[in-house]
Amino acid sequence: MAVKRQVSQVMDLNKCIGCQACTMACKRLWTDGEGQEHIWWNTVNTQPGKGFPKGWEEMGGGWRVEDGQSIPRQGELPSIPRQGELPKKEEMGGWEFNYDEVYYGGQGLSDHLRPKGETPTWGVNWEEDVGGGEYPNSYFFYLPRICNHCTNPACVPACPRSALYKREEDGIVLLDEEKCQGYRLCEEACPYKKIYFNYVTRVSQKCIFCFPRVEKGVAPACARQCPGHVRYVGYLDETAGPVYQLAKKWKVALPLHPEFGTEPNVFYVPPIGPASFDEQGRFDESKPRIPLEYLRYLFGPDVDQALQTLRTEWAKNRNGGRSELMDVLISLRWIEQFSEEFRGDPTVVQLTI
Repeated sequence: MAVKRQVSQVMDLNKCIGCQACTMACKRLWTDGEGQEHIWWNTVNTQPGKGFPKGWEEMGGGWRVEDGQSIPRQGELPSIPRQGELPKKEEMGGWEFNYDEVYYGGQGLSDHLRPKGETPTWGVNWEEDVGGGEYPNSYFFYLPRICNHCTNPACVPACPRSALYKREEDGIVLLDEEKCQGYRLCEEACPYKKIYFNYVTRVSQKCIFCFPRVEKGVAPACARQCPGHVRYVGYLDETAGPVYQLAKKWKVALPLHPEFGTEPNVFYVPPIGPASFDEQGRFDESKPRIPLEYLRYLFGPDVDQALQTLRTEWAKNRNGGRSELMDVLISLRWIEQFSEEFRGDPTVVQLTI
């Protein structure tokens, strides 16, 4: 699965406001077809929580690591993907609503929109804005997720039909639906549970990193539609680009759950959050509101240094100094969040999608 270049994305969690503009941009463009009601290639979940699919972090997958081995690195992979669990359809939502009765059946004053059939028990954004902690130090933050287009994707070798592959030119992981037979072994192997099964077409489907847009020099729809300037898009080897600056030079953008061993190519600037309140109701700067242990759980041990770097550069900027890192993160010119290859006119791409 060697590639010439790897396209990547960085998401700054200190900016995400949970508006779901990225989610709807993806949904309207790619997953509004038959059988895709429960399929959300892009999700923005409230953390901490069980997420979407429900409990995905505990479902397993990734690479099988034998006792005594370290987390696999590129070129040192175990040969067998680790089998995980399959998300249950009833826990993924995608319900049908009584639109006809309310909108067209004259029942608008006597009835309300609600799912048909059984009462739902879970769905996308089920825990929105719930979070964790206890008053007055409760907290939450938003976590946007797409397919990580991993360097060592466990889904690719898990498929007995060779339906999944990693593109040589840009490292995007794609699924050939003509080859897919719906075995769902790829879904079991993906530790991020970002492959979905279409129960109508009986094939699996996944995020394609908007490759028709990428091929025309335009960033993915989720990134272009973000009003919070959360997302950065570029190639990992472009040293002048924002992705390289954040993930490789400053090392403040980290992969989600690096212990899964797939080497994700979507990175996150961890949230700093406010300080905790003490017993007198004053801010205690020595105690962050978001527990460091939880951020380590999400992003690994490197999060300690990433947060320290962010705070140091932030203080430099606030004290009247100049911080190259803050210049990148503040994004006064949003177009500079994308490498030059991905700043094209999106209207040109609409004709090809």
